[in-house]
Amino acid sequence: MPRSRFCPTCGQALPQAALPFSAAPLLDVSDPPVEGVLTNGKRFHVSSDALDLRELLHVVESSVQWWQRGLTSSNAVTREQAARAIDDLSQIMHSLSQQLAQGRTTIRVTRRLPVLRAFDVACPSCGCGNRAGARFCQRCGALLQAAPRYGVGSVQSRLLSFQIVARTDTGRVRQQNQDAVYAGEIDLPGQKKAYLCLVADGMGGAAAGEYASRLAADVSRTYLERESASHPPPTDDAWQTLLRDAVRAANRRIYDAAHADSARRGMGTTLTIALLVGDRLHIASVGDSRAYLLNLHGVTDDGAPSAQLTSDHSLVARLVDIGQLTPEQARTHPQRNILYRSIGTDPSVDVDTRSEALEPGDIVLLCSDGLVNHVSDEEIAQIALGESDLERAATRLISLANERGGRDNISVVMVRVASDTG
Repeated sequence: MPRSRFCPTCGQALPQAALPFSAAPLLDVSDPPVEGVLTNGKRFHVSSDALDLRELLHVVESSVQWWQRGLTSSNAVTREQAARAIDDLSQIMHSLSQQLAQGRTTIRVTRRLPVLRAFDVACPSCGCGNRAGARFCQRCGALLQAAPRYGVGSVQSRLLSFQIVARTDTGRVRQQNQDAVYAGEIDLPGQKKAYLCLVADGMGGAAAGEYASRLAADVSRTYLERESASHPPPTDDAWQTLLRDAVRAANRRIYDAAHADSARRGMGTTLTIALLVGDRLHIASVGDSRAYLLNLHGVTDDGAPSAQLTSDHSLVARLVDIGQLTPEQARTHPQRNILYRSIGTDPSVDVDTRSEALEPGDIVLLCSDGLVNHVSDEEIAQIALGESDLERAATRLISLANERGGRDNISVVMVRVASDTG
């Protein structure tokens, strides 16, 4: 492995090379399907390696319906923006319709989330994970004894410590901050603790968007605190179930609130949650607020120091998936804010979840799209991993997004993982 210091078979020290800050994402055919419910009631599904063109057409149709409301606005700028968006979407619809007319029903996905490290045997000396069957630790070279496996379905007890920083900024264009961030501890039985971090990016008008994001943060946090304190889940699958239940509780509260108040009709929010328990990271996400895992020693099977842990539930993300847009083009695409899945816009919601092992040196980073619209993944990794001070790293990321326009609210939550020597 590019991240190894010692050969896991013979224990020989390996020559070390500098790790690049960019690596092509890998196609992971084991990824679960991505599913969503559109505003027109139709469902959207992306398999591990292909996307149905008819379902992508449904996404575009739903986006057109959303923009058509802007044509009736009393604001001339809003009407012009809606007209341009509908024109742009109409061209996409024409392209997809032509392919369907030619008998093409699916298109191959060219970009998926990378495969993360999967090291099953913990080193008794340094705690680093190693592949099953390895005789020597790939990090410290120690001889590996028979050790319990830790993976999906179990919770590892290796002690880690966490430094957490949460920052949010209005940006340079918006008058109000519709983002909500939270970072705090959850007490578990036996004097143990879990660490909860989240980012929510509200939408639906200034007051409604701010209300939706804060309500999502409050409801999901309260739900997780209550359920974890009484009976914490014993496995990764159970933690993911708990996260999905918490997100769906927030979804129902916001949906009901939107229908109870006409001034908040149509409000919604993204929601991305990171829950750190022992040396396990549990993620839940809806929308396009992201979670990343970073480590100078690599976090993927090919040794890349950065990996996005979440899928953006947006139109442009699906266009990137099929190779119609590059990730760089998606950052400035006029339809980049069109979501096909969000919190509070429908009575039920599908929630993406995953669990990963944590290692010393990891940085978990959550952010709203106000950051990634201006700062590339490579730049995020360079700043986060290059700064020894976590607060300074978060400040630099927000400042860079503002220097490049600050068109949206900008939120960052960062967690640095270290060995607990206490």
